[in-house]
Amino acid sequence: MQQRNTDHQCDGIWHWLMPGIVASTFAAAAMLPSPALAQEPNPLLPHNLSPWGMFLGADVVVKTVMIGLAFASLVTWTVWLAKTIELQAAKNLARRRLAMLERGGSLSDAVRTCETKRDAVAQLITSTAREAELSDGIIDDGFKERVALRLERVEAAMARQLSRGVGILATIGATAPFVGLFGTVWGIMNSFIGISESHTTNLAVVAPGIAEALLATAFGLVAAIPAVVIYNHLARVIAGYRILLGDASAQLLLIVSRGQLRAAATLPRAAE
Repeated sequence: MQQRNTDHQCDGIWHWLMPGIVASTFAAAAMLPSPALAQEPNPLLPHNLSPWGMFLGADVVVKTVMIGLAFASLVTWTVWLAKTIELQAAKNLARRRLAMLERGGSLSDAVRTCETKRDAVAQLITSTAREAELSDGIIDDGFKERVALRLERVEAAMARQLSRGVGILATIGATAPFVGLFGTVWGIMNSFIGISESHTTNLAVVAPGIAEALLATAFGLVAAIPAVVIYNHLARVIAGYRILLGDASAQLLLIVSRGQLRAAATLPRAAE
């Protein structure tokens, strides 16, 4: 009998507390934030955060910087392709001319072979023949010095000719990171201005603008790193080409020192 009264009292307490518990549960649920999937899309947020989407959404100054850096990158690879083809052809021809000189022929034979050619080694040969013509075939120390001076001038001129356009790679490599940094600073400045105007520090609103600004720095590095690497590579190739020209000049000086100037005075006037 006592147990039955106790159960009855518990049931009464439970029925009395149930409405309060239910009301508290609904109140707590109402205070909880709604799920992310139920949120309406924020018009301030970009819908496309791919590199192309960030480029389209960037400020006009940042866009200009990125377009300029993309053009600089195109110039870099164009110079690399053109100079690689030009240098390879010049080195192959210089090796063939050097092999001809190393076979031990006379200067007159070399002039007849290269009389109408305009490559570097042909210029060295015709310049030597021109000095021999002006010296009336007289071989002395002064003649050798004059020939060496002419050969040095031709080597320097040919090296300058092949180096045309390479200097722009050094300029791109040195300035592209700073140009990209300028675009980044400008974009971040605009992002902070947007924060001030929107009165919000929500990272989801701020991050896209900062990402667009950092894309300019990425463009700068993409333009600068290949430019520096290609410039150093072409500088080494040009230095190797000058070594070939130096070898050809040495062979011509050897020919002069052997006195192999037969019929040099009767050679046609060679253009330097």
